[in-house]
Amino acid sequence: MSRSFSVLAMSIVLTMPMFASAVPATQMTTQVAATQAQATKNLNGLLNKVSSLQANFNQTTKPTAHSKALPVPKQQGLKSTHLGQTFSGVMYVKRQGLFRWETTSPMKQLIVTSGKTVWIYDPDLQQATRQTLDEQMSNTPALLLSGNSAQIMKSYKVTQPNNAVPYFVLYPRANDGVFESLAIRFEKNVPTQMVLSDSLGQQTTVNFTDAKLNPVIANSQFEFVPPKGVDVIDQ
Repeated sequence: MSRSFSVLAMSIVLTMPMFASAVPATQMTTQVAATQAQATKNLNGLLNKVSSLQANFNQTTKPTAHSKALPVPKQQGLKSTHLGQTFSGVMYVKRQGLFRWETTSPMKQLIVTSGKTVWIYDPDLQQATRQTLDEQMSNTPALLLSGNSAQIMKSYKVTQPNNAVPYFVLYPRANDGVFESLAIRFEKNVPTQMVLSDSLGQQTTVNFTDAKLNPVIANSQFEFVPPKGVDVIDQ
């Protein structure tokens, strides 16, 4: 898996192809969208209930009809073999800014940060990439659940299509991000799905299962020491 694809995995950070299809028809005809202020307040309230989270994930990226006609830039790092594949593993997040995303199938990879440094470890390649968690990286959607909720509201425009359903669509306020929108659904205060649409017209869906809200997670889960013999690349 390429490093750029790994960053996309971070950008998501989350069963149905589109959230809208999950809303019963009776609700769709009577739904009332929340105002931006109310949507922001509702999302902020849910995020503030998450001090830590553990969940299994399944992640799939699919091209849309529009993106099939577009060339994939080399720097994006997405290969045709990535599209349509389902990557699975386990995620741990903890406030503030602690994040662990461990892919176990169909290949192994670890993305982990203690809040200052991001490590991307590919055991098959015997390679570990070390990056500083700068402002741009800290605004990626994958850190949505482990970041500062006040900063999140500054970084994204928050909408809620139905004020009775805990489903939100976020749009980055900056125009230089790798994605155009991020949808997130909650059930019983737990995030169950995230759908990310990027600037290439591709859609990444991440489903969370077996989620545990606010478990005790040791800080050691977010630390990484490169194994002996692993090449370390600083970026």
